[in-house]
Amino acid sequence: MSSQIVVRMPDKLVREVDAAAKRLTRRRSDVVRLAVEQWVAIHANGNGRAARERAKRLIGSVNTGVPDLARRHREYLIESLRRAR
Repeated sequence: MSSQIVVRMPDKLVREVDAAAKRLTRRRSDVVRLAVEQWVAIHANGNGRAARERAKRLIGSVNTGVPDLARRHREYLIESLRRAR
């Protein structure tokens, strides 16, 4: 069973939803439903932490093989950008 609800949104947000629906070849209601499902899944734990907050503990946990990447990340980034020129 499904229920119908009415939601008011700013015109700009409706245009963004419509653009996403077109890109995904989905209906507007499908895009809104997916967005609400994701929001509920993120906030269902009761403390409202966003996904980026939950991912903070993972930052830097991937083994890159560069032992001092955390300390010298700026140098490595600059070096990488120079090589890309």
